[in-house]
Amino acid sequence: MNNLQSPRELKGKRLIGYCLGDFGILLSNMLEAVFAFQYYVYTINLNSVLVSIGVTSQLIIGSFLAIIFGVIVDNKKPGKHGKRRPFLLYALPIWFIGSILIWFPPWKCPENNSLFLPTALFFWIVTIMTSISRSLLYSVYLSMLPEQSQTTENREKVASIRSAFAIIGSIFSLLIPLIVQSLLQDPAHVKWWESSGKVILFYIPLTAIFLATFGLISVILIYFSVDESFHEIDGYPVEKIKVLEAIKKMRVPLRDKNYVRFILAGFFIAITGKIIGLLVFPFQTFLLQLKSSEFYIYIFISIIGKFGWYFLWKRVTRKKSELVKSYFRVILIAMVSSILDIFFLIGNLQFGVKLLLYIIIWSTVLGSYYSYTLFSIPLGASLVHQAAEQLDHPGTNFDKDLSSISGSYYGFSYFVTYLGPAFASLFVGAFLSGANEDNPIVISLLFFSLSLFYFVSLMFIKRIKFEETRTLRLN
Repeated sequence: MNNLQSPRELKGKRLIGYCLGDFGILLSNMLEAVFAFQYYVYTINLNSVLVSIGVTSQLIIGSFLAIIFGVIVDNKKPGKHGKRRPFLLYALPIWFIGSILIWFPPWKCPENNSLFLPTALFFWIVTIMTSISRSLLYSVYLSMLPEQSQTTENREKVASIRSAFAIIGSIFSLLIPLIVQSLLQDPAHVKWWESSGKVILFYIPLTAIFLATFGLISVILIYFSVDESFHEIDGYPVEKIKVLEAIKKMRVPLRDKNYVRFILAGFFIAITGKIIGLLVFPFQTFLLQLKSSEFYIYIFISIIGKFGWYFLWKRVTRKKSELVKSYFRVILIAMVSSILDIFFLIGNLQFGVKLLLYIIIWSTVLGSYYSYTLFSIPLGASLVHQAAEQLDHPGTNFDKDLSSISGSYYGFSYFVTYLGPAFASLFVGAFLSGANEDNPIVISLLFFSLSLFYFVSLMFIKRIKFEETRTLRLN
């Protein structure tokens, strides 16, 4: 027998607290994602292939464990502190320590040995440790959404705020490194034994400490913003899950063709995001050859492009409820703009022309990348919700149906999506190895490759069959 109850929504302080948590985690993670490669290759003097191996390994291990974490959390018996949110506090200390420690390598590569193994081992161990804790944080955080927000309107509001915070976070997390970059006398020569390198060694770790501390506070905000009192503590079945069984449980989302298409599209988009992040500083330093205050051009591009496209696409969400079509259009525009990068291969382009192309291409690509979540976040949550509705177990509480698959779906999503950056790290690291570290042609071709990955993602988005529903099965 169905009992009438209102769908849950995140509102007021709880809405801001939930979304602000993502913002705090993102600041520190983005600094690592964008600047760690630059830091270890161009300052610590570690070979780019070794850095790529570390980045790829931590992404693969972290994404694989997200599957395990998702299933474990799904099958945890709710306690007085809730079901999912206690896991936030389990992962937080390790994530916080790792996010700071990674910027303090005890050994720097000698001037004549970029293959120095102690430095590589330190980077690999710390980055893997941080990734494991981060995968638990995000698995829990993301799998909360279908339970906490159960209407399309509220999910779109969550997506809107999270996207806005992501834009602000991406700007702020790179602002200090760009300020540091603008202070350097010679941005193209920043090894740790050089004067410019010593400036980076001082300011970047300080930035990491500040951002990680803010992230720690933000995760605590998530903990207190989420209400899990709806879980029934008494009589809740406890299922012991082994690792192999957890992997087998991935068959549930794997059978969902629409969700698989959604995740594969996210995989290729994630590749582009990592490539963009890895090329931010090499593109400016070696292709455009920016110096001093010219590095602030990126901040202008970032603010105008991201917020401009964000507000434009936000208007689209008000006019249309067709999430799939809007999602497709965002990525299509990103693909077209990345194709324009081919003009950088034309020799003897004047600096003014290069700068104009840079502004147009990067503002559009960045704007599209930080706007697509306006559609992907509510679409993903709705697909999970739709899957729970299709279970349709007579006499079963809907919350239990949703809770039993949410972690598996988001664990699978995290796993596949984070394989994208893992591939991208190896892809970029292989091309920027050795003499190619500062080769403008190679850097330009790497950016042009975005268009190919965007094209493949469009093929998957186009095939998603989803009819938006605003009614829920509530028991």
